Amino acid sequence: MTTANKWIVIGTAGHIDHGKTSLTQTLTGIDTDRLKEEKKRGITIELGFADLDLPKGQRLGIIDVPGHERFVRHMVAGVMGIDAIMLVIAADEGVMPQTREHFDICRLLGIRQGIIAVTKIDLVDPEWLDLIQEDIRQFVKGSFLEESPLYPVSAKTGKGIQDLTAGLQKLASKISSKSSSGIFRLPIDRVFTMKGFGTVVTGTLLSGKMRKGMSVQLFPSQKEAKVRGIQVYNHSVEEAYAGQRTAVNLHGVEKKDLSRGQVLSLPSHLKPTIRIDAKLHLLSSSPYKLKNRQRLRFHNGASEVLSRVILLDQKELSPGEEGFVQFQSETPLAPMTGDRFVIRSYSPILTIGGGLIIDNLPCKHKRFNDSVIQGLKVLNQGGDLEKTELLIHREGFSGINSFFLELRLNKNSTYIENNLIQLQKINKIVLIESQTKWAIHYVFFEELLDKALKILKDFHARHPLKSGISKEELKARLYLHLDQKFYNFILEDLSAKKKIFIREKLLSLATHSTKLSLEEEKQKKRILDIY
Repeated sequence: MTTANKWIVIGTAGHIDHGKTSLTQTLTGIDTDRLKEEKKRGITIELGFADLDLPKGQRLGIIDVPGHERFVRHMVAGVMGIDAIMLVIAADEGVMPQTREHFDICRLLGIRQGIIAVTKIDLVDPEWLDLIQEDIRQFVKGSFLEESPLYPVSAKTGKGIQDLTAGLQKLASKISSKSSSGIFRLPIDRVFTMKGFGTVVTGTLLSGKMRKGMSVQLFPSQKEAKVRGIQVYNHSVEEAYAGQRTAVNLHGVEKKDLSRGQVLSLPSHLKPTIRIDAKLHLLSSSPYKLKNRQRLRFHNGASEVLSRVILLDQKELSPGEEGFVQFQSETPLAPMTGDRFVIRSYSPILTIGGGLIIDNLPCKHKRFNDSVIQGLKVLNQGGDLEKTELLIHREGFSGINSFFLELRLNKNSTYIENNLIQLQKINKIVLIESQTKWAIHYVFFEELLDKALKILKDFHARHPLKSGISKEELKARLYLHLDQKFYNFILEDLSAKKKIFIREKLLSLATHSTKLSLEEEKQKKRILDIY
């Protein structure tokens, strides 16, 4: 089976009826219009998939997306996770509305490589073709496709197809392989049943890897299932890797439990949320300003949810501007930090912006709060240690374990552990539990130590004849939700520093001793004299 680093996924983009599906079929021999309604109407409604073996051994997966404006949401679902785009523009029509919208979406989703195919050249004369190509050059000027060659082709006659295939090979050689070390995620973009197999889902594996027989969980529903079988472009495999188009046969769930937009991952490896912090760019082509609490369509991965946008650092966002925002969705979703997203207006439905998720599990923020804005700046552009320290600091007295940091930062365990070790060396954090790498910020740890000593001092002042306070009482007065392991760590630290004595279930300051006052000594003497 082809190894992970030889797989590249490319998505088509372009206006309706510009020949995306015909070109894909000519390149691969596979008709991606599989639905009766698509055959009848002659347009792509759902996502289609095909694959092509390139001359130098790479296998190219092609996602054929709809061009009709009513199905742009399917296009967004298809583009997530691809390595590059093939912008398809018909020679007889040139750049059209969905050409622009598709291209905007590709840029908002962070795609940085691609190729341009000028189709239907058999319908135009050479002079017209030259004009169209010049127009296309102006359209992509200043974008990641500015230096991309144009490939005039005809799916009908086959002219230019060989040159386009060579161009795809050249493009594939520039694309680096995706890492399989991250958190396994497969956004679901198709759900169907197959006779003799049962429930099948498909998607592009964004990160990590999956294997046959593993237990998985669907997010945000959190239903559990088992991987019965895996196919990568009609080939049964034992494992699938990041970057591959993957079909997964699931056991334990029914088709009615599944839908496009859900994400397949390992159990407990994602967290459903209704809040997301992000850096948002409003397209200069947006027909209006973005207002606080405006209702939008939020697209992440293959999901589409209705959401309110909270502008955190500006009163309103004008076309072409950027700002920090918090999205509050009406239904849960399961994104990760570092994911790209697209927003479309509620009505009329237009693509108006997009950007980068910088915190996938934030708390609710106040607008125009300096500390909130500063924290968002760190999460957006700060260094590795800065981001890790900030998230630990935000957890306050509760602390945070390394696994939850993996979910918040979308990084593997080695990355997180290295950051924790570095932060501990410079006295920014304290590692409480070595196995789970549970950490608390140094500021809060020191505050708890000081508070514990103050509680003991006050107790001794009120009860000088008592040997000490009970462990349970000190814990309750120190912090209501304090974890027992964390509490034990605090006591051990204070004991090691010779600040306290631990006598079975009682605690006291190291300097404390039961001492009678002068009057109490006199009373004691009288009692002894009586005896």
